[in-house]
Amino acid sequence: MAGTCIVKYARILIRILPVLVMLASCSKHKQAFQSDCNTGTVYKKVSFTELVNHVAKYQHQYIEVSGKYKEGFEQSALFNGGFFSDHSNAKALWVDFSQDCPLYIPGTHIGLFTYNNGQFTQINNRPVTIRGIVDVNDKGHLNQYRATIDRVSFIEL
Repeated sequence: MAGTCIVKYARILIRILPVLVMLASCSKHKQAFQSDCNTGTVYKKVSFTELVNHVAKYQHQYIEVSGKYKEGFEQSALFNGGFFSDHSNAKALWVDFSQDCPLYIPGTHIGLFTYNNGQFTQINNRPVTIRGIVDVNDKGHLNQYRATIDRVSFIEL
């Protein structure tokens, strides 16, 4: 009886597996914007959870971190992208894009914050990878955030 169930589920899996593979391959094309700031700097890749939980350890360090970016009225922040994570501002990082470090698609004049093809680049509620320097003394708008990722020199959407 158990063998019959296994065979039955295996047949179902064989039928839906190609569909799952196709759906996975339909992911959006990644787009990267970068600046000339901090050229030649080595960035330390750090997980979002590690950075938020031990942020003082990364003070003034150049880091690369991934998360979910949210922007809005008085908000520019990176949150943990996990479903079951704490999504409060206290467990998020303020993101400070600097006008001194304009972000462009390499080899173009297409900027992250420039009007292009009838619209701005949409980054709200998207998973991103960001490179910048950590400032634990700047806690963002109304001091609500864990720290700031300052002088962002790279963002991949």
